[in-house]
Amino acid sequence: MQAWYLLYCKRGQLQRAQDHLERQAVNCLMPTIALEKIVRGKRTTVDEPLFPNYLFVEFDPEVIHTTTINATRGVSHFVRFGMQPATVPSDVIHQLSIHKPEGITDPETPYAGDDVVITEGAFEGLQAIFTEPDGEARSMLLLNLLNKQVLQSVKNTDFRKV
Repeated sequence: MQAWYLLYCKRGQLQRAQDHLERQAVNCLMPTIALEKIVRGKRTTVDEPLFPNYLFVEFDPEVIHTTTINATRGVSHFVRFGMQPATVPSDVIHQLSIHKPEGITDPETPYAGDDVVITEGAFEGLQAIFTEPDGEARSMLLLNLLNKQVLQSVKNTDFRKV
C-alpha cells in the first residue's frame, strides 16, 4: 500500500538522495524555506531545507522494498517507531507542500537597531549599532567615539551580531 515515510539522509547528501530515489520512481518531498542571511559578506536570500537532512518519500513497500530505499546513495536510515518505518499522514504532506513560509531571517543577520561588535579593522572590539545595509557587501554602523555618534560604512565580514 502506497504511503509516505520519513528518511534521514547523510550530511550534505540530501539532494543526492532525492535524485537517486526519483530515478527509482519514488515520489520525494523536501520542503524548503526562503531564508535571508549574509553569505560571503553579501546579504542574500537562499533556499534551504525546512528540515535539514530529512526527506519525505512516498512508495509502496510491496513494490519497492525498504532495504532498496535504505541502500540508496545518500540515505542513512528510515525514521522508525520500533521496528517499523514511521508513516507520515498524507494531510501533513499536503500542508507541507502548499505552505511556503516567507520573510524568515537567519538569527545572525543584523537589522536596524541591533547591537554588533566590529571584529576587523581599525575599530576592532568596539560595539556599534547596525543602521542599514550599504550596498551588497557593506553596512552602515553607528559608532560612539568620544561621546560623539559617528556613522561608518563597514564590510559585512568585519562585524558580527551581539
